[in-house]
Amino acid sequence: METKIILENKKQFLDLLLLADEEEHMIDKYLARGEMFALYDGDLKSICVVTQEDNSTYEIKNLATYEKYQGQGYARALVKYIFEYYKNKCKTMFVGTGDSPITIPFYEGCGFRISHRVKDFFVNNYKYPIFENGVQLTDMIYLKIDL
Repeated sequence: METKIILENKKQFLDLLLLADEEEHMIDKYLARGEMFALYDGDLKSICVVTQEDNSTYEIKNLATYEKYQGQGYARALVKYIFEYYKNKCKTMFVGTGDSPITIPFYEGCGFRISHRVKDFFVNNYKYPIFENGVQLTDMIYLKIDL
């Protein structure tokens, strides 16, 4: 496996970015200011976008793996790489996600713990309802880890 930092043409990964964040206008809010990482194992498997929120706080804004490669450890390997990359730059790493029985346990398994909730985030910020496993996502659940 190899992880590359993507400095230019980040929109070329839009198909993968849209798997984690379903509306392009929301991706546009963080993509230019974020650092993008791409994990390859032969071909592209996963991407991650991380933004700096203040001097000691960073946030994973987008983490996505192509569906045919999900469940094979690629996203977890990329998160581990991100932790190592930021450990001397970052005190706290956040990630926000929907209140999902799939996504929250994944992040908890990576060492994150639930921090707080932003009520009705998805209802107020997305044009269309977002569903995961047949359940509409309404609140943003933030998880954090101290590096």
